[in-house]
Amino acid sequence: MLRSVILLSSFLVMATPHTLAQTNAQPDPFQRSAPTQNTPVLQTTQTPVAQAAPPSLPAQAPSFGSPRTSSDSSTTRVVFDLPTGVAYTLTPTFTGLRLDVRGARITPAVTARLGPSVTEYRATSTNVLLSTPFPLALSDGWRASEATLASGSRVLILEFGPTLSGGAGSTLKAGTLKVAGVAAPAPAPAVTAVAPVTASAKPQPLVPVAKQPTNLPAGLPPGDTLTSGQGLPAAPILPSAPDQNTPNVTAGRVPGSVQAGATLAQPRLGKNPGQTRVVLDLPPGTGYRIVPGGLSLRVELTGVTAAPQESTDVSPELRSWRYSQEGGTLVATLVTGTPMSMRRGWHVQLLPPLAGDRSRLVLDLSPAYADLTPLPAAQRQIAAVPPVPATRGTAMLALSASYVQPRVVIDPGHGGKDPGAVGIIVEKEVNLEIARRVQTLLRAAGVDAVLTRANDTFIPLEGRPAIASPGTQLFVSIHVNSTEPYAALRNYGIETWWNPNHPLSSNLAQVLQDNMVEMTGAVSRGLKNRTSLSVLRNSRVPAALVEVGFTSHPIEGQNLLDSNYLDRLAVGIARGIRQALVTGITASGSGTPVAAGGAGK
Repeated sequence: MLRSVILLSSFLVMATPHTLAQTNAQPDPFQRSAPTQNTPVLQTTQTPVAQAAPPSLPAQAPSFGSPRTSSDSSTTRVVFDLPTGVAYTLTPTFTGLRLDVRGARITPAVTARLGPSVTEYRATSTNVLLSTPFPLALSDGWRASEATLASGSRVLILEFGPTLSGGAGSTLKAGTLKVAGVAAPAPAPAVTAVAPVTASAKPQPLVPVAKQPTNLPAGLPPGDTLTSGQGLPAAPILPSAPDQNTPNVTAGRVPGSVQAGATLAQPRLGKNPGQTRVVLDLPPGTGYRIVPGGLSLRVELTGVTAAPQESTDVSPELRSWRYSQEGGTLVATLVTGTPMSMRRGWHVQLLPPLAGDRSRLVLDLSPAYADLTPLPAAQRQIAAVPPVPATRGTAMLALSASYVQPRVVIDPGHGGKDPGAVGIIVEKEVNLEIARRVQTLLRAAGVDAVLTRANDTFIPLEGRPAIASPGTQLFVSIHVNSTEPYAALRNYGIETWWNPNHPLSSNLAQVLQDNMVEMTGAVSRGLKNRTSLSVLRNSRVPAALVEVGFTSHPIEGQNLLDSNYLDRLAVGIARGIRQALVTGITASGSGTPVAAGGAGK
């Protein structure tokens, strides 16, 4: 499958100024904010109030604001007093929580930081904004409750933290779900719908999470019960021809001669869900060197200077940036929200000027970025797998009376009327594409690799393990993950499922997971076995189900469009299968300890 390049017109035609402020300039193509998030809001009220708010507040109206705060580890607690008659609306957003207050005068204030999980408090005459370094979902990243103090007064307690969950609690009385300003008929006991995030500023109706057809069997992985077609938009990718299929160039020089006294302006920033873009406008002759390490990227620049400066709490992907001078080298340090390595978390390109003489060093940051570079020819092959003794009922090869090729069943999940997860990609198509590549690799290595489906057909779940006839050594099912749109930014990476259907299923899952992560550079979500899956529990041989990524994530969904990335996934799965076969992790073997990726090369 070839990459579908998603281009936004603003990234193609706009001029690129080298200063932050220019009069009469066209809109900067890299200056973008998160699209409008039409999230359902929970409206609560302390005491009954008039249906329509008065156009102006009386002089004796109570005041709202000046919260009390405290922090514990990564959790920040913010407490507001609730005067009688005050009503408020809570709206979780991509950048924090908004409180719209009625029946009280808000005390205007701006505070840079209330704690580790509230990076800014901003109160205006109509609302209060509590900014967080991570996006908030309907029930993730925050929780709210009301309480009565010993004095008899009521308070609103807001807690924020990257691992918190709960959202609007049951103590928020008289809650009604509102969508685009229209109240729902009655408060539901639990929120069962999510609002999409779209690139359009036009309000969109609430869209329920799409479920799979009701006539499909149970026992699917959690991500297979969801589609993401109404989810986050794909993040913009760079428009140059090589794009992300070339290795990150960690050192280079801008064409031209060094300009005496050249200075570097602040980075230009573009924010999209799941991705932050940093653009450094470099004058001619500037040399650069990029060093990933831990939670940062260090960009060393020569031939240019800048005054020491910094900015914090930029986005979930970029916690802060700063300029510092180290001798004759200007260092731009980008502190990131997740670990960086040479293959994971970032992409970089040096683009020529669109206007003026400044080239653009563009760094895209996202924890879901992986290795999309082409595999060298030597890594596209799997070492031969020795034949195994024939067992009763196994078809014999024409030239052998006692040994046969080891048999493995590869199951491309879904198919036909069952599309699986639908987002940036259609799951059933990607599953089949990867399975075909795995089959080709294994057959070339002397493995009898059989597909449960070779085309776009539907096979019932209970019928798939039955294809593993006597003599089959392993069963591997291939799937793509998905999650609700409001939680999409938190979910990315590769995971492998196993059930206790066979003593060696967990061993098979481990070698598959290790080899896929090694080949792709993707984030490892580890092994999962908390759900009984139909295609695994009914198998009589070591079996595992791989989830190769999330189509619901705006970056990882695009990874799954890339042919090079599918190659890497297929090689990782094939190497894991080979490693299992040669180390005894099979239906007829006892299994031996193996090192990650060791036997698959």
